[in-house]
Amino acid sequence: MNYSAIASDYDGTLATEGKVDLATLAAVNRWKESGRKFILVTGRRISSLQEIFEKIDICDYVVAENGAVLYHPQSQTSYLLCQPASTKLIERLQQKDLKNIAVGEAIVATWQPHEEIVRETIAELNLSLEIILNKRAIMILPTGINKASGLELALNKLNLTASEVIGVGDAENDLDLLKYSGLGVAVGNALTEVKHQADWVTKGERGLGIQELIQRQLK
Repeated sequence: MNYSAIASDYDGTLATEGKVDLATLAAVNRWKESGRKFILVTGRRISSLQEIFEKIDICDYVVAENGAVLYHPQSQTSYLLCQPASTKLIERLQQKDLKNIAVGEAIVATWQPHEEIVRETIAELNLSLEIILNKRAIMILPTGINKASGLELALNKLNLTASEVIGVGDAENDLDLLKYSGLGVAVGNALTEVKHQADWVTKGERGLGIQELIQRQLK
């Protein structure tokens, strides 16, 4: 089947140690030049992504904060797709002396081994929030917000359907993305559970996997 868009995770998929190499960028450019769309779907905040990804404008849309924010690079406009980050949760976690809390427009993130403290705090405050894991990272978002929900809105903007998109990822928070997409692809370095869910697994890891996918689709 001919697909009209690729929706790719950033860290560990498009990027290696936070950077996208020139060969991978060239492959994405070939994909775009063929008339197809490229969407980035990441757990990162837009400000964090802009600091490390100079070519962000290669993307037609960016789904950031694991589905909570939709960003249009060409117009530099962003849309918050859910309730903002819970101040109650942030304050209570700080009271419990939990370190290394990152806060975006909607996302609240920290690291293992704080998962149990976070779950207890969410239950204690009776908040409609859920935890999404991303390897060692813990992301807290409003219930129902994930990469698939954010991608759906991006596709609506582009007049595309889920069946027309290839979703690519490597970690637990990409499972919703792969399940939602018409073709779910895991890069070679993906976690075992992601590979098991994928329709296809690239031989190459990270950017090499993206290059392999694009070369296969453009034949």
